[in-house]
Amino acid sequence: MPLSRSIARANRAGLNKVTRHLVPWLPGFGLLEHVGRKSGKAYTTPINIFRNGDGYAIALTYGKGDWVHNVLAAGGCAVTTRRHRVELTHPRLVHDETRSYLPWVPRKITGLIHANDFVLLDTVAPAGSTDQEAGEPS
Repeated sequence: MPLSRSIARANRAGLNKVTRHLVPWLPGFGLLEHVGRKSGKAYTTPINIFRNGDGYAIALTYGKGDWVHNVLAAGGCAVTTRRHRVELTHPRLVHDETRSYLPWVPRKITGLIHANDFVLLDTVAPAGSTDQEAGEPS
């Protein structure tokens, strides 16, 4: 079972306000931009995110929070990771007990908390770029 929802609520109430300034710079983290499916309000949420081929994998360390439903309903989102903002599309939920979408160290860490669910997303090709250039932050 992923981390407790009570930890997620505590993070949302306090820790996220601090970490949102750090996560765009740190490897394995990102700041997800999404829109509320009911409210239409813009939100930012700190996440664990990793490159995965031509796209990204987001580890659901707290399970399927509101942001997951928002991203699925919108069909995409944006994320700032390693100081690069990337548009993402085609979100899909995946359950993988081997956590093969992650690098070795995060795979082992997420295994300790049994975080076996992920959101996989594809990068959006910038206008005028070729398919080969898509997904590479500049």
